[in-house]
Amino acid sequence: MNKDILKPWLKNYPKGVSSNINFDEYSSLVDMFDKTCERFSSKKAFTNFGVSLTFKDIFEKSSNLASFLKNELNLPKGSRVAIMMPNLLQYPISTFGILKAGLIVENINPLYTERELEAQLLNSKSETIIIVENFAHLIEKILHKINVKNII
Repeated sequence: MNKDILKPWLKNYPKGVSSNINFDEYSSLVDMFDKTCERFSSKKAFTNFGVSLTFKDIFEKSSNLASFLKNELNLPKGSRVAIMMPNLLQYPISTFGILKAGLIVENINPLYTERELEAQLLNSKSETIIIVENFAHLIEKILHKINVKNII
């Protein structure tokens, strides 16, 4: 059978983009991120509100965050770190910083109500949260009910 019938999206791939994935190319998601940042270091990775960050910028900033989480907050490998923010430049930095530190990313919808946020944090057992200041008032209202020890 013709592969174009089974995978019609392949006709939209730019020339030179493989239709196959080499699963052995990277040892982990962090390895893929690190190698991608090295390969494309000077290229723009993300742009938001007129500000762009290169892959090198994302690599450095996420490495700094990983170091902070491990060495300053002393979070043990496998700890959950919640992220509560919309799609901002800080989001990929936070995500990759958490993963580089050997921690688990817990995404929280920034539109959650107090009750939803409380339930999410209790269920996930996150003790650390990275939150945009606009939503910090929600944490303040439920801090006495949850186990969050670190608010960034």
